[in-house]
Amino acid sequence: MTNSINNTLNKHSLTPIKYTIKNSVTIVETDKGCFVFKKKKDNRNNVNNLYEYLESRSFSFYPKLIENDDRDEYDIYEYINEVDTPKEQKALDIINIISLLHNKTTYYKEATEDNYKEIYENIKKELDYLYNYHTDLITIVEHSIYMSPKEYLFARNISKIYSCLMFCNNELDKWLELTKNKHKQRVVTLHNNLELNHLVRNTDPYLISWDKSIKDIPIYDFYNFYQNHYLDLDFNELFKNYDNKYPLLEEEKMLLFILLSIPKKIEFSDNELESCKQIRKQLDYIYKTENLISEYYKTSYISE
Repeated sequence: MTNSINNTLNKHSLTPIKYTIKNSVTIVETDKGCFVFKKKKDNRNNVNNLYEYLESRSFSFYPKLIENDDRDEYDIYEYINEVDTPKEQKALDIINIISLLHNKTTYYKEATEDNYKEIYENIKKELDYLYNYHTDLITIVEHSIYMSPKEYLFARNISKIYSCLMFCNNELDKWLELTKNKHKQRVVTLHNNLELNHLVRNTDPYLISWDKSIKDIPIYDFYNFYQNHYLDLDFNELFKNYDNKYPLLEEEKMLLFILLSIPKKIEFSDNELESCKQIRKQLDYIYKTENLISEYYKTSYISE
């Protein structure tokens, strides 16, 4: 690793002073400033092309790319000296940035009934799998002479899992009906890798780690951010903020709520305590999601 980085440093007449490895990047302090080296992915997007496109759309909340030579093993970015920021502020910064990103990069592409049908069938397949999996699991649990704590916790709450699946199936059918006469689909540039530690704030906030960026319907940035931090943050206000700045279309919001409401797969491990913690975490996901979307429906979708 160091030889490859040093070769790049030599090419730019930079003398290394200190190396710091942080997550998937190497921060190199040199005689002419600090730089971030990130190894290119085998199936990487061309970050330079992405940045040029974002710049053409007047979007600039990303670290400056110093070097992007296909012959090199690493991309080089400017180093941003991060200011300590509360996680709630970082989350709001992320929502503000992605709403701006989506506004700046929106376009419409032709869509056929088959496009929507493919989304429908993929989700339907996942819902059927989860139903069958949890039905098999509860059948095994109910045949236990004495339920263990994890089995009892699961058995007590299986109705909530079934309610989520029923809600998703019903809403999915409505969504497919809604999209029957839709011949265009709204597409944006997605960061597609939203985590709190991918927001770096100095004078301005910047999103880093753009190498997973794709073009797709806008809901997936919020969806992925929620999956990564649903227990850490108040997503009710974050969603309102996002939807206010980038209002989702009816079919987009419906699909987002369906995806968010799909329950997590309950799995048992040999460690009883850890199994109970994981089940509790999955149940917390259900309650947290119900709380997020319930105000957009007349009645709650989860039976008590």
